[in-house]
Amino acid sequence: MTQNSYLEAVARLNLWAKHYYVLDDPIASDEEYDLLYHAVVAYEAKNPQLIAKDSPTQRVGDKILEHFDKHTHLKRMWSLEDIFNLEELEEWIARTSRALGRDNLSFAISPKFDGASLNLLYENGILTCAATRGDAFIGENVTQNARTIPSIPLSIAYKGRIEIRGECVIAKDDFDALNQMRLQKGESLFANPRNCAAGSLRQLDSKITASRRLQFIPWGIGACEIKDFMSSIKSSLTHTNFDSFFTLMQGIYALGFQKPPFIELCTNAKAVQTAYTHLMQMRDSYPIMLDGMVLCIDAFSAQDSLGFTIKSPRFACAYKFPAIEKKAKLLSITLQVGRTGMITPVAELEPVLLEGAKISRATLHNFDEIQKKDIQINDYVVLIRSGDVIPKIIKSLPALRDGTQYPCAIPTQCPICNSALLVEEKLIKCQNLNCQARVKNSITHFASKKALDIDGLGDKIVELLFERKKIQNIEDIFTLQASDLEDLEGFKEKKINNLIQAIAATKGVELWRFINALGIEHIGEGASKKLANAYGIEFYQKSYEEFIALDGFGAEMAASLVEFCAVNQTRLLRLLKHIAPTCSAQNPIQNSKITGKTFVITGTLPKKREDYQELLESLGAKVSKSVSKKTDFLLCGEDAGSKLTKARELGINIINAQELQELLES
Repeated sequence: MTQNSYLEAVARLNLWAKHYYVLDDPIASDEEYDLLYHAVVAYEAKNPQLIAKDSPTQRVGDKILEHFDKHTHLKRMWSLEDIFNLEELEEWIARTSRALGRDNLSFAISPKFDGASLNLLYENGILTCAATRGDAFIGENVTQNARTIPSIPLSIAYKGRIEIRGECVIAKDDFDALNQMRLQKGESLFANPRNCAAGSLRQLDSKITASRRLQFIPWGIGACEIKDFMSSIKSSLTHTNFDSFFTLMQGIYALGFQKPPFIELCTNAKAVQTAYTHLMQMRDSYPIMLDGMVLCIDAFSAQDSLGFTIKSPRFACAYKFPAIEKKAKLLSITLQVGRTGMITPVAELEPVLLEGAKISRATLHNFDEIQKKDIQINDYVVLIRSGDVIPKIIKSLPALRDGTQYPCAIPTQCPICNSALLVEEKLIKCQNLNCQARVKNSITHFASKKALDIDGLGDKIVELLFERKKIQNIEDIFTLQASDLEDLEGFKEKKINNLIQAIAATKGVELWRFINALGIEHIGEGASKKLANAYGIEFYQKSYEEFIALDGFGAEMAASLVEFCAVNQTRLLRLLKHIAPTCSAQNPIQNSKITGKTFVITGTLPKKREDYQELLESLGAKVSKSVSKKTDFLLCGEDAGSKLTKARELGINIINAQELQELLES
């Protein structure tokens, strides 16, 4: 085999694979494919320096990774606004039409798959990176795993830089077969196809991903020079409208990506609703799990005019299917203890299948809800699950009672430590700070992203360390040594070093993060920032009167702070010594025009609201959540609602982001 015949063989194998995996239209027998594949393998073994980047041999899993690197998306991966019925659809279309000043809109319609979002980056025609959605800005680099998925082309005809986005899914039949195989091996089962796809995509051993029969179905793009892309693929298009998302997606499919069986262009709400009804009828028979339909304004020019809110594009939405209801028998009610000691009742159910997931538990929130819904042990109850990971019990079915039912008694003792519980209306709480459930959950919260952000110290690792008695309280985190972790399953040298370094990196963390990490009841991120800005490191020494004087602090918050700081002062001092948090808040600028002024923020602004709040508070202003006679300024962005109306009624100064900037500069 020569180099030219080798490259021809690679191209032929990729074409055969496309027809087999993507088009479901095989044009070669398995024997033909295997013979040519092994000839390619033999050539590559003799000429490793000449292996083509898009060779099918490169789909085989490579070395096992120790962790995933981070990848920053070139463009943010937005989430979609949800709508649930015809009325909301018509309202969404009317709002969009008003914003654009015209009614003649076209909409690209496609199925909404229930899987794991994936962002593929192609440069010069080669797949260079595949990353999970992550926090919408930064995801995990899972390129090695993505290369094992047959429906992801390793190379495409377009040579410009482009992010192609879609859903990584597993067919229902493949999911059932995989779970059956795991059952025979005595392994734990996947809860549903979505979790299976997400978990398979994040395997450190890509050979496992390769065995899972994942599929990739594109639904959009990220970074891309659209005009350049459309010009490059115009010969493969049947439509010539380049100001069209629908046309662009036809171009994406023409590059070798899997096309969903249902994608249409609709010109009014009636056509959209017809498409929605058709898709919903396909829901059960469709081979891949669907949870709705994606509705997108077709014209790119209109998309650009509409722009984005803080969370989602204004030009697209997810029209979700109705929640599926299922009847289940409630066998018992168990109690969970949270980090603050809050007791949450959990329904233990006779297992039922709901949207592809085997459901055996559902939260009941509190005993007040149990009483209002008249839920008893051995009752039949109605479950719903609509895009939520956690199913909900919406009601009991008293008509089906047979005399074996009985009410669940309100607990008086903690199920973990047997301490007496505090019972106050809806609130039932274990007040024992040494309760094991409270301790473990407190440690997990302490290390979480909005707290100290200790990478690698998630709930499963905390559970393992706690059970092995490596840590028994929060302070123990800071005395962990590499030698303490060496005998733990899954802990190799690099993972151990990363965790120890992440813990060490908390030294000098921002004070508000430290306060938030403590998990004080009623004190969240916003309140933690106010405490840090107002009182600095000495926050724990302040009185009830000083706490309640802070803007937005009520009696419950002040009382909770006083009680927590008094009971835990010794622990606080130990943690402050370990962490030495820093307070970066500026002193209020006394001669600023906004010192002492009260602001309310509303609408969609160029930056995050938190950024504006931090800026205003650093200059001595107060930021309130509601408009009142005491409000001095309403900082107002697009799509403002009732706060703007009230501000106008009260004659309050209304300014936008540019006017705020001018005010501060003056």
